[in-house]
Amino acid sequence: MATGQVSEMRQRQPARWGRNLLLLAVLLVVALTAWSWTRLRVTARTNTALAAQTGCLCRFAAGRSLASCEADPAVKRDWVGLHQDAVARSLTASVPLLASQTARWSPEAGCVMDGWKD
Repeated sequence: MATGQVSEMRQRQPARWGRNLLLLAVLLVVALTAWSWTRLRVTARTNTALAAQTGCLCRFAAGRSLASCEADPAVKRDWVGLHQDAVARSLTASVPLLASQTARWSPEAGCVMDGWKD
């Protein structure tokens, strides 16, 4: 093997290590996400149901603004966002890609949750 070929191989070696380490890190993140996906989904579903029910009561029963309800500690949970439909008098709490739950206001029954969404 010529001296030029050996030095060329040594120069390319660090680039491979960097690429391999990056690939290993990406695979590790994907594996950890897959491993904990069910637990994340269950937690998100529970948090969105609680936030939808509490937010609906706050918004439609108490008559507070949506911004005020979003700041409430019972509603403000791990990445849960609130969205209201003023015409339908419903409030949807969601965590992107994981869960979404809706509670609807009726004067007779108060805030009623829609069926669980899987």
